[in-house]
Amino acid sequence: MKKKLKIGVISCSIMAQVHMQAVMDNPNTELAMLCDLNETLLHEAAEKFGVEKTAVDYRDVLNDPGIDAVIIVTPDQTHREITLAALAAKKHVLCEKPLAPTPKQTVELFEAAKEKGVFLMEAYAYLHSPFVTALKKEIEEGTIGEIRYIESQFLTSYYDKSNIRLHKENYGGAVYDLGCYNTSMLLKLLEDMPSRVKAMAQYDENGVDVYTAALLNYENDVRASITCGMIFEKDKPHRYDRLYIHGTKGDIKSDTEFNQEGNASYTLIIEGKEQIRNVYCPHNYQLEIEQLGRCIIEGEPPVVTADFSIKNAKILDAILQEIGYFESNVM
Repeated sequence: MKKKLKIGVISCSIMAQVHMQAVMDNPNTELAMLCDLNETLLHEAAEKFGVEKTAVDYRDVLNDPGIDAVIIVTPDQTHREITLAALAAKKHVLCEKPLAPTPKQTVELFEAAKEKGVFLMEAYAYLHSPFVTALKKEIEEGTIGEIRYIESQFLTSYYDKSNIRLHKENYGGAVYDLGCYNTSMLLKLLEDMPSRVKAMAQYDENGVDVYTAALLNYENDVRASITCGMIFEKDKPHRYDRLYIHGTKGDIKSDTEFNQEGNASYTLIIEGKEQIRNVYCPHNYQLEIEQLGRCIIEGEPPVVTADFSIKNAKILDAILQEIGYFESNVM
């Protein structure tokens, strides 16, 4: 019988419960422990998922010898601290994005993981999707020729002021919350770093960007643009996802959402003729947890590598520096 990876999930938020279900649904993982500062939420999640071991302090999870790995789904500003502590305790880690607020700190985390001999991966579930694999294959096979331009957009509704996505101390704002999807998609498809970044943003009274647009120039006449923002009517479940790829032989366009489950599609345009390509996407978080298990147990190379996370952190940092995020109070 294959070893099951015993996992502790730190946080019992709605997003954390998505991870919990994925752990439960995978044959190589076992949901062994839950942690949250909110005891009511903790007990409700433990009862829902049938987990006996619980803790209010994440250090109790890290000190438990029965836990092999942890999934960190806490607010963004705590990711680095908890990840460092988990690595020091020699626990494997899957941590929600952003892993750390700066490229330097991102590098430090992966160096700590290497030093302790444990596995660390940043959670970008959508990158595990067959949809992204299909797009990548079209590019690698030269279906649309050489890429000349990519446009990635991700827009959502605005939030109530109490939402942590709008708090500067939580690394709130459009770039950290949404733009990381845009930049990671560019990095995945181009496998290259931009040589120049220009960006501008609109800030709210909390000092976080609610709308950011960036232009990225690459070598070999490749250009890209991203738009991310929380600009639609407040607290309404509305979003806009768009991807457009222009090549020397054709184009790809898609309105498929990041992390879409079920049927997804993109349109291939060659010599003015449109072909719709359909891709079935299993639950991306389940695919991510499946790979987490294989990486730790079997040594499989991860979809989201250390190099990928570090490069993406550098692109995000370039955009944030351009829009003056770290210096902004109110704009």
